[in-house]
Amino acid sequence: MANVPAIDVEKAKEILNSLTSQAQELLKNTSKLEKVLQQMEGKLKEIPKVGDALSRVPLMISMIRSYVTKEYSVVSPKVIITLIAAIIYMVKDQDLIPDTTPVLGHVDDLAILAAAFMVTDPELNAYSQWREENGKA
Repeated sequence: MANVPAIDVEKAKEILNSLTSQAQELLKNTSKLEKVLQQMEGKLKEIPKVGDALSRVPLMISMIRSYVTKEYSVVSPKVIITLIAAIIYMVKDQDLIPDTTPVLGHVDDLAILAAAFMVTDPELNAYSQWREENGKA
């Protein structure tokens, strides 16, 4: 069996931090942000379903859209920027492990998502509850 690289969550957090300025710029340009969100939705179709990590991505995308439209604003901009940074990593062409690498090609994507979810999970839970309470779910 081939050696499977360990997922370095700290490295994933560093990558997220390195993408925050790009995420901040996207947050200011809703049409470009919408394109990236659409790319993310398309990319999800390519990745095999892996547990809860991917099941939270549509909620993440929805929260970003609700924030941008000012429908939901009780979340820190830092949380939104972290989520956008994770999406930027997912849709960009330069991965730590190329997506074309069988099986392992999406490990780095999942590590980035896991790091983003670790940081934003309470806010995603609050948003999910808000959606249910407001008939948005």
